[in-house]
Amino acid sequence: MKITGFRPLIVSPKAAEVIALFEALGFKRNHQKDGINDLISAVELKDPNGARVVVSNTSHLPQDLTTISMNVDNYEEAYEFLTARGFKNSQGDKLAETPSSKSTLMVSPSGFGIVLTQHIKKGE
Repeated sequence: MKITGFRPLIVSPKAAEVIALFEALGFKRNHQKDGINDLISAVELKDPNGARVVVSNTSHLPQDLTTISMNVDNYEEAYEFLTARGFKNSQGDKLAETPSSKSTLMVSPSGFGIVLTQHIKKGE
């Protein structure tokens, strides 16, 4: 398993406000993905020094949730690696799947989260 991306991720019922804060700090929208689980969209922001943060919206949380976004080249291998260390899939056995990615929030035994994602290239 190769980690291809690693950055903070904020899931918020007030994502527009969080995005505005980071834009005021000098971050620019770098990428946006809509239609994740029909409930979530995600905006990746990047500052002039290359620092990145992802902000996702949701109506299913009463407050913000700060996690780590970890992109990998082999979802199944990474999932197995984390579950062997006690992480649990917050969706049970479900995944958020789109034509270009699959992901889920994995929660550690101590409570921190990693949103595990594999981007799927055309032809895979």
